[in-house]
Amino acid sequence: MRLAGFTDHAGFSGIMLGRDDLPWHLEFTVCVDHPVTPSPGDEDLLVLYYPDHAEWQQVCRTLETVGFTRVRAFNPYWDVNGRTYRDHDGYRVVIQNRAWRGD
Repeated sequence: MRLAGFTDHAGFSGIMLGRDDLPWHLEFTVCVDHPVTPSPGDEDLLVLYYPDHAEWQQVCRTLETVGFTRVRAFNPYWDVNGRTYRDHDGYRVVIQNRAWRGD
């Protein structure tokens, strides 16, 4: 969900994505005066876990609606319980339909 954004703050524009009920967000920025050429790799991943199946399906639909392309994961582990998508810069996001279990 879009939380906030800004335009041309000292040459930078950006958007913050996340959820209001979480203590973090992702911030994507661009500087039009100093463009950067993306150089993604197959294992440059952002992995998000959605244990609720309906919410997981909605997130996948949303990614497809906004232009992400579903791709086969380089590491087949990610295809077992999830889907991998590529954005317009070639970076990948994995949407897992399971709960995160850290160490």
